[in-house]
Amino acid sequence: MSDHVLVINAGSSSLKYSLVDGRSGESLAGGIVERIGEAGGSQTHRGPDGESRGDETIGSHEEALQWAVEAFSSYGPSLDSSDLAAVGHRVVHGGSRFGSPALIDDELIAEVKDLVPLAPLHNPANLEGISVARRLLGEVPHVAVFDTAFHQTLPPYAYTYAVPHSWAEEHGIRRYGFHGTSHSFVAEQAARLLGREPAEVNVIVLHLGNGCSATAVRGGESVDTSMGLTPLEGLVMGTRSGDVDPAILGHLARELGWSVDEIDRALNSESGLKGLSGENDFRELSRRREAGDSLAQLAFDVYCYRIKKYVGAYYAVLGRVDAIVFTAGVGQHSAAVRAASLENLSSLGIDIDPARNAEDSSTARFVSPDDSPVAVLVIPTNEEWEIARQSLSVIRPR
Repeated sequence: MSDHVLVINAGSSSLKYSLVDGRSGESLAGGIVERIGEAGGSQTHRGPDGESRGDETIGSHEEALQWAVEAFSSYGPSLDSSDLAAVGHRVVHGGSRFGSPALIDDELIAEVKDLVPLAPLHNPANLEGISVARRLLGEVPHVAVFDTAFHQTLPPYAYTYAVPHSWAEEHGIRRYGFHGTSHSFVAEQAARLLGREPAEVNVIVLHLGNGCSATAVRGGESVDTSMGLTPLEGLVMGTRSGDVDPAILGHLARELGWSVDEIDRALNSESGLKGLSGENDFRELSRRREAGDSLAQLAFDVYCYRIKKYVGAYYAVLGRVDAIVFTAGVGQHSAAVRAASLENLSSLGIDIDPARNAEDSSTARFVSPDDSPVAVLVIPTNEEWEIARQSLSVIRPR
């Protein structure tokens, strides 16, 4: 029986997909359809028989998935239903209801719809992707893998906000956390790199991309994480502010007359590195910083300082730390961020080897000295493989 899983990540105007061998992690083919429902769309598919690029106007997610299916037929491998073990769907918010991947049926869809108020930008798009895929690929099981699920092991004192209790009871106001598939995958890979079982290892995972989050993982379980009710809380990100004084919201409303939606948009889309420097692409920010741009330097310093604060906090939470792990685009490729974020932490047993850190590699590796009490690791994340693995675990439980 095939271990092939079609992994689908449906955004509001995009459809990203990958055909993954759920056992080995090999990506057999994949692509992305962008600007769905907009002029100037673009499509890319990479398969064993070549690459397809298009600039068609794709009007809907259904048309996008149909384009992908046809690209598989032309450039391989064929998506004949008998070759697919499952279709795995990334779903951003599972609330407190889903602590593990789940087989998709009408009841699950209804429950995910109920969670839309907690993720109005993401869950509707995820649901659209599920609906379309079930129509076009209905002969195979479909599995939902939730970004929030890995963090359902947080203890109550870590996920509870100090707000009126009725807010949590009636409106679901609590910490949920995100990037769960990445943190889960990377924490397990860190244990393997250390030559130990996940249950024996405490790690701090730093997922640093355009979105950024930190997670304290004790014995393979998330015990605290920086993102909260939404992905806005925590570290400084490409366009998101991360932690701010909540009184700022009321101040902006009173002083500038801004609406809730205007404030929400500013904190999510116009803040972070973009708000500080005008640039959210970390590569361009780095070029400007190296050229002596003071705003780029300030943005870099704020970004790394916030990471360092969370490392210290999660060290205290865990009590013993075996490894600090950097992952995602910035975490994997920016030696400067790794060095600045962990600078002057030798008293905690945390050191970086400059030569190792300067290497840019696509493989998992140590960037700390051999005798460092706390290992510092760089591990490329692979969320598609994690979704494929979790999908197989649902349809073929051990």
